[in-house]
Amino acid sequence: MSNRKFLAIWIPIVAIVAVIAIGANVAVGIFRGAIESFMGAGTYSVQNTPEGEKLDTAYSKGEYKTKDEAKAASSKVVDEIADEGMTLLKNTGVLPLDKGAVTLLGRGAADPVYGGSGSGSVDTSTAVNIRAGIENAGFTVNDTVYSQLSDFAAAHPADKGGRTNIVMDKPAESNYNIGEMPVSEYSDASISSFADFSDAAIIVIGRGGGEGGDLATNMEAWDDNAQPGQHQLELNKDEKDLVALAEKNFESVVVVINASTTMELGSLQDDPKIDGIIQAGSGGQNGFDALGRVLSGEVNPSGHTVDLYARDFTADPTFQNFGNYAYSNLKDAYFVDYEEGIYVGYRYYETAAAEGFLDYDKAVVYPFGYGLSYTDFAWKVADQRLGAVDGEINVDVEVTNTGDVAGKDVVQLYYTAPYTRGGIEKAHVVLGAFGKTGVLEPGASETVTLTLRVEDMASYDEKGAGAYVLEKGDYALKLQSDSHHVKDGIAPITYTVDKTVTYDKGRSTDKAPAENRFAQATDAFTKDGAVRTVMSRADFAGTFPKAPKGDDLKADDATIAAYAPYDAAAAAKAAGDVEMPATGQDGDLSLVDLRGLAYDDPKWAALLDRLSVDEMAKLLTSGAYNSAALPEIGKLRVTDLDGPAGFSSFVNPELYTGTAFPSAVLIAQSWNVELAKKMGEAIGEEALTMGVSGWYGPAMNIHRSPFAGRNFEYYSEDPLLSGLMAAGAANGAAEKGVYSTLKHFAMNDQETNRTNGNGLATWADEQTIREIYLKAFEIPVKTVHGEVSYFDASGAQKTAEVPMGGVMSSFNRVGAVWAGGYDSLMNGVLRGEWGFNGFTITDFNLYPYMYTDQAFAARGTDLMLTFENFKTIDDTTSAFAVSNIRNATHNILYTVANSNAMNGMAPGATLTYHMAGWEVGVLIGTIVLALLVVAALVWMIRRTRRHNQRKAAVVEAAPAE
Repeated sequence: MSNRKFLAIWIPIVAIVAVIAIGANVAVGIFRGAIESFMGAGTYSVQNTPEGEKLDTAYSKGEYKTKDEAKAASSKVVDEIADEGMTLLKNTGVLPLDKGAVTLLGRGAADPVYGGSGSGSVDTSTAVNIRAGIENAGFTVNDTVYSQLSDFAAAHPADKGGRTNIVMDKPAESNYNIGEMPVSEYSDASISSFADFSDAAIIVIGRGGGEGGDLATNMEAWDDNAQPGQHQLELNKDEKDLVALAEKNFESVVVVINASTTMELGSLQDDPKIDGIIQAGSGGQNGFDALGRVLSGEVNPSGHTVDLYARDFTADPTFQNFGNYAYSNLKDAYFVDYEEGIYVGYRYYETAAAEGFLDYDKAVVYPFGYGLSYTDFAWKVADQRLGAVDGEINVDVEVTNTGDVAGKDVVQLYYTAPYTRGGIEKAHVVLGAFGKTGVLEPGASETVTLTLRVEDMASYDEKGAGAYVLEKGDYALKLQSDSHHVKDGIAPITYTVDKTVTYDKGRSTDKAPAENRFAQATDAFTKDGAVRTVMSRADFAGTFPKAPKGDDLKADDATIAAYAPYDAAAAAKAAGDVEMPATGQDGDLSLVDLRGLAYDDPKWAALLDRLSVDEMAKLLTSGAYNSAALPEIGKLRVTDLDGPAGFSSFVNPELYTGTAFPSAVLIAQSWNVELAKKMGEAIGEEALTMGVSGWYGPAMNIHRSPFAGRNFEYYSEDPLLSGLMAAGAANGAAEKGVYSTLKHFAMNDQETNRTNGNGLATWADEQTIREIYLKAFEIPVKTVHGEVSYFDASGAQKTAEVPMGGVMSSFNRVGAVWAGGYDSLMNGVLRGEWGFNGFTITDFNLYPYMYTDQAFAARGTDLMLTFENFKTIDDTTSAFAVSNIRNATHNILYTVANSNAMNGMAPGATLTYHMAGWEVGVLIGTIVLALLVVAALVWMIRRTRRHNQRKAAVVEAAPAE
């Protein structure tokens, strides 16, 4: 082969090999964060000083050595949650059932809903199903029917269109079929088997949910038998036929609702042939064991509803403004109007009934807070202590079990505030406090103390004082069994406010006074000429919400301007003179040295001075399920995980999969904050066995509409119940050094268009924003604290109380401004009014409108939930930008320093990095490729040299002419 031809072949080969080697290393540098999440990150070994080695640096201690041990303990918590959460809605006396032969009917019996899809999903591959749960309680299940149902479910899987399947943010791949087996398909053998398993029929009605899609408000596209306007949360023809089949063949019929959202159950409640209805929710890993125990009477149900069950969902004020609405004059922009104002759920139905606008008994099937028991309870007010307006109201209620079996009861305290027609909007009743007894044997009593701060009965006066206001007048305190029924024999307690109190200097729990902050979000309702109307108690008929049309679909100039791309350079210019912070300074402080210190301790400035802008920027923009290592200051790479129903991991499920807890709805139906705390503690125990420090949960948006696809992740329609449950869970996790990130802040209450185009604009008035949608977050932000132990520079062990760790901002816009970059929300309310000092993280940040610079400039969102280099920072040079970047870094480091991430580290500790297996492979591969390239080049050079030498010799030996 000629040398020219040889080089023509081999030079491209060598070049390709070199490009592969270089390209692989460049790709690793760009996508390191993503690769680490999927393939595993390198580890750091901690080198403590000789003095540090003598200290007990296991700051957060667990009870279990392995993940399996921790999960086994978690399963016991699941049992407790399900035992107390399952809610008896109807009982003609048939329940509890004798432990005999039963027939399970309905697809859901063989294919139950364990949770939901998306980031709130959990591994249920080994979960206890409904049949096993019932059999474990001693019942015998009709196998002939069950086998047919199981075969039907297998032949019609959800992902093939056989049942509701919401694929995250992929409407074209989602479907909303009910998927019930038609009665005509029940075989002759199945029908014949009814006679041998005739003790009772148990019909399972299921509905799922998922992130990225809402349930269908119109089923005509999904069900050939659907009537015009029929929606997904009412029984379809196949389910109605199934009920008729059961009633024809069985003397006793019990319906189990396997859903984490309300359904239209009026037809079942009214049907005299339906003997019992149990709201079982979604059971998670082993929650359906409790269903068997409730059916048999081994467990006396004590759950209560967390949402009001309306008879006709299409008549609810939220129905008109839920779904797909796009601006006609703004490209790829969508919106939703909260025209119902504060009248959400029971607040609407109780108030509308009090005003004579609706007939309560015709409009409502089950009130909020409703639940039956197998026993009866009597209440008596044992004591009442009515403090001053700057104090508390305490009511001691003696609860006595007057029935024949042991059970638990829930005591609910509601208040009715004085209302002036045309004045501040107020619901007729609002939940003020609640408590739950322990197990009471027949004849036994327990005193439950209910506490309500007087200031918590204040309403937000948006149009007048621009502050919370406790108006003068008589407040009726009512002990109720649910939102509608006052407990028999107990008269309301009157609390009189002699003089109106305006909290213009803030309430006792505020760090700064509340004030009107959301003008850009509320002007659409409140300014002159507004095209939208907030529903008012003064005129429900005239202000009842309407679906947007005409001018409602046009964005005004302010909205159009808010949708414009964020200009980081203009923001820096508008900020004026800002002092450039120090960066890249020498120092010897490590992150562990600041554990337990106050957020504003001067040492924080000294530590932050050590970091370069590039180091901080890398930390802030690579926060997907972790926060990055900063070894220069002794910060490890810290693992954070979804999800609200137990740890789930899309990136490394073998390592990071925890217990599947029941849905948040089932947890909240327990009305037991201590149970929520137990769940948080169990999450924390599992975290310690997996090396996890952060939890993307609990999730706590409001059940504004029953059609919201993500309701299974959220607790309730009521912000007090939601907030207290979340606080319980977060406090439990904090005891194990795990910081929670409450999500999704705020008003992320529907999934439709949540990330389409430029994001979903969410419009509401300020009173509604504060009283309904922010209050649930306000409670845990103000009340969750963890006690951390640490060592000072002398080695003395101390303890400090630190506030809760994190908040996750939301995809949507509040008004027209993206929530995560909205200064009024993320800084003005969260940090200013509520005093939050933890860190905030975005929801998954792959979308262009979620601007990093805007987030930092708002002094609100700190960490981008995305992989390194998927999002960048436009401005890293101005003093304004560097100051914002430094502030965000401070918030993250403060949270991590006070978590279990510091386990094993004493003051003065240093870190040594050990490469992950894939890094070693890349390094070895790079070396091998480099050696091959070098060897090939040497070989080609030598061959070329030899070729040239032979050619010269031939020329020299040629005879002269």
